[in-house]
Amino acid sequence: MENQKVEKVFRSRISVLLIVIILAAFIKVSIPMFQYKMYDSLYTLGGILVCVIFIFGGMRYIISGDKLYVKMWFIPTGSVNIADIVSIKRTYNPLSSAAASLKRLCIRFNNNVLSPFWLISPNREQEFVEELKTINPNIQVNIPNHKGIWRFWDWDI
Repeated sequence: MENQKVEKVFRSRISVLLIVIILAAFIKVSIPMFQYKMYDSLYTLGGILVCVIFIFGGMRYIISGDKLYVKMWFIPTGSVNIADIVSIKRTYNPLSSAAASLKRLCIRFNNNVLSPFWLISPNREQEFVEELKTINPNIQVNIPNHKGIWRFWDWDI
């Protein structure tokens, strides 16, 4: 019998708020281009917007064996041993990262890893954390579940 790796794939949460912010910036830049008939620049801007949307739709977090991989479509952008993960906590840090949402998880690693942390936003967050905890039960998790009027459709505003 073959030794098969079981992979769990988690897509990135896509935030409507982040898309609105990006679209507002593109609209603000494109209005003068329409006024001055700079159509070549509009095509370039439109191409960039399509690439951003394409990238947002392709972010994946893959747990395979004892490793966590981050991929943009088929391109691997990083991997780490799950045993090196020290803590997971909620963050809204707007730094550029492999996350298509501002509601993110900050995954911190021990000192043996090149990067001290990753900012990611898995869609099925609870299941993702539970899967990591089954492989490394020493991970400290601090993800509060707040309820209230400003939190709906899994948004935190």
